[in-house]
Amino acid sequence: MNTVAVPVTSIGRGTRPGEDGEGSVQVSLDPSVKIGNAKVFAIYGKGGIGKSTTSSNLSAAFSHMGKRVLQIGCDPKHDSTFTLTKRMLPTVIDVLETVDFHPEELRVEDFVFEGYNGVMCVEAGGPPAGTGCGGYVVGQTVKLLKEHHLLEDTDVVIFDVLGDVVCGGFAAPLQHADRALIVTANDFDSIFAMNRIVQAIGAKARNYNVRLGGVIANRSAGTDQIDKYNQQIGLQLAAHFPDLDAIRRSRLKKSTLFEMDEGPELEAVRQEYMRLAAALWAGTDPMSAVPMKDRDIFDLLGFD
Repeated sequence: MNTVAVPVTSIGRGTRPGEDGEGSVQVSLDPSVKIGNAKVFAIYGKGGIGKSTTSSNLSAAFSHMGKRVLQIGCDPKHDSTFTLTKRMLPTVIDVLETVDFHPEELRVEDFVFEGYNGVMCVEAGGPPAGTGCGGYVVGQTVKLLKEHHLLEDTDVVIFDVLGDVVCGGFAAPLQHADRALIVTANDFDSIFAMNRIVQAIGAKARNYNVRLGGVIANRSAGTDQIDKYNQQIGLQLAAHFPDLDAIRRSRLKKSTLFEMDEGPELEAVRQEYMRLAAALWAGTDPMSAVPMKDRDIFDLLGFD
């Protein structure tokens, strides 16, 4: 097992490598299990905000740039890569269970599947409710990918992470990522969840290379509330995707937006994904954001 929970409870004690600060019970991954030279992005946001749609279309955009892309879904419902592969994939945990958790018995084709335009897809899955840790699942997934040399020929890795859960387990992708992107809508609940995610990313940034890469406005006609929050804490908008019914229907059609012919509005969305992918590939400046207190968010956004 390559993940351990590391409680840090001694008052005044310094943080050792792999720990996440006083009082932390974050999951620390095996330091030898590193992804390598690929650019790694972790996508977070409130549950149901469209992270999987965003991640899959971003993967598709990178693939249209000629990049070798790997998308890793980190949600027990394992639907991150649904529009890329047109089906629900077995999870890493599922296939490990079939070999009594002897990973050496697995073949690549047991847990890695090719999707739209050559995007390679993995669904990490998660432990049964109330048992285990999501961090272990992420660690085992990355370890398997390395053992099968699948990361050596990868240019971009995208982690699509469960909802707004920022516990030690589901913050584990931040230990691998170069940039963390937050998907949000232009409403109070989404921005409130974003603030918690900013806190988690800031905690990981103390000991890992991950930095905030920006905010993706999704399912939003405007961005006035997002802009107000971003200006307050030091974030910037990386991309804006409107609330188009064609985007909603893409999930029902098991399709990326790059496979749909829905007129000029959808073409504009595709171009925004291509612009975002190009900007991320070129490299974005890290953002230093200071999260707000819960009450301050209410004062900023809740009493217009």
